[in-house]
Amino acid sequence: MNFDFKSTLKIVSLSFILLFIIGYALFEFRWVIQGPIISVESPRNGDSFENNLIEIRGKIKNVAYLSLNDFQISVDTSGAFREKLLLSPGYNIMKLETKDRFGRTESQFLEVIYIKS
Repeated sequence: MNFDFKSTLKIVSLSFILLFIIGYALFEFRWVIQGPIISVESPRNGDSFENNLIEIRGKIKNVAYLSLNDFQISVDTSGAFREKLLLSPGYNIMKLETKDRFGRTESQFLEVIYIKS
């Protein structure tokens, strides 16, 4: 049996290059693979308010559509959103829902309290 060192070295080198390319592609597409992400900056769950008008702020990634309580809201080019909302007296639940271009959805619920003075 004759062992060809050059052929083996070529196969091993090409295998490492191919693995590197696949690994790099997966690293670059990790946000697409992960799906939609919602990050709410304000308000936090359980916050109490004495004013019935609040502003909901946050950021989204990998999202084609964003809604608050089933109404579409706008997002700037960096993925930031701001929306004002009137609260009812007492306990309030708000639903943020996103959808990416592949149809995957993500929902997040915010629970706040409006203390009417």
